Parts: sequence; structure tokens; C-alpha cells
Amino acid sequence: MAELIVESFALGPLQTNAYLIMNEARSQAIVIDPGMGPERLLRRVETLDVPVQAILLTHAHFDHMGGVEAARKAWGCPVYLHDLEADWLTEPRKNGSARWPDVTEPLTTDPAEHALDDGQSLQLLGVTFRVLHTPGHSPGSVSFHYGKHLFSGDVLFRLSVGRTDLPGGREADLYDSIRNKLYKLDPEVRVYPGHGPQTTLGFEMANNPFAPAH
Repeated sequence: MAELIVESFALGPLQTNAYLIMNEARSQAIVIDPGMGPERLLRRVETLDVPVQAILLTHAHFDHMGGVEAARKAWGCPVYLHDLEADWLTEPRKNGSARWPDVTEPLTTDPAEHALDDGQSLQLLGVTFRVLHTPGHSPGSVSFHYGKHLFSGDVLFRLSVGRTDLPGGREADLYDSIRNKLYKLDPEVRVYPGHGPQTTLGFEMANNPFAPAH
């Protein structure tokens, strides 16, 4: 199985994790969740001089999509987002940026070029990423899985889970997503969350106080 190189950038006032993922030769890249204040990420891509194939969004809350406009202009690549949040990129009230004026100005960008769906296969970087629809934090939340890599957005964190009190959130859906989709994967899979440090599925199954395996 082909190796991937993953670099993480904690961006913006909410320290949202953006991920720059490259093939082993560093000849192609994708970016997951370019958040607010993406300058460090943009500089890194420019320094590496690596073409970015796609921007993948785990969901469309403002802290995860805040850098999409700048990234699109810099890289000229398409954006992928689940259809249940298709209009969130153009609606500050839906993406949440209009709700927290003390954190950000209203944020918008053009709609995503590609819709994501559960079980979809994405051929990127010469490998196949599988899309898992993992709602609960938001209705269109997805996780991206390849080999021993899982990019979980705001669904599962180290020793925590995503909040469900925002519009479209639902606690029962979140726990169903974690237990019946994420925990069905290999326990050795490394979790790259939307905030905070990395973890593994096995560690969370055994230790997560909010979402134990049993």
C-alpha cells in the first residue's frame, strides 16, 4: 500500500487542523479543511512547489472552510463537499460565520465543484480514499479513510467527540457514526481530527469517555 506524507497546520482562532497530504514522491498533494488564516499552509505549498489536486472538506463550518477562497485562487483546484451542506459555502448563517462576529467576519466562497456521498471512492494521489458519511456534528460531516489514515473532521477527537448543539447537529447520529462506521475500521488506524492531537481508533475505543466501544 502506497505511503502518504501528512503535514498538519493549526489555523485560525479556533486552531482548526488543516492537512496537507502528499504522495511519497511529493509530486501531488491534496488539502483537507483549509481553515481561517491559511497563510502558513499556502506558503508551505508554494515552497514545496507541489500541485494540489483537490480541496476536501469534512464539513462546511466556517473554521474549516475559511481558507477555501484563498486556496482556490492559489491552486485552481476543485472543492469536494457533501451535498447536505452544498449551500453552506455561500451562506454565512449556515456555515456559522455570521453567528460569531467576535471571531470572524461573514465568510463565503463559491459552491463546491464535486458532491461527496457515503461509500464514494476518490482517486487522488494515486490511491483510493473512501468517503464515510459521519453525521452528528453537522448533517454533511464526512470522514476520509485510506489504509491506516482517517481524517475525521469534528466527529472524533482524542478523548472527546464533536459538539452536537449547533444547527443540524444530532447526538444520536454522532454516536452512531463513531460506533458503527469509524470503530468498524482497524484499531491501528491513525485518526487526524479537526482539532487537537492525533490519536488511534484503538485508543479511543478503549479510553474515550464519551464514546467507548461498548
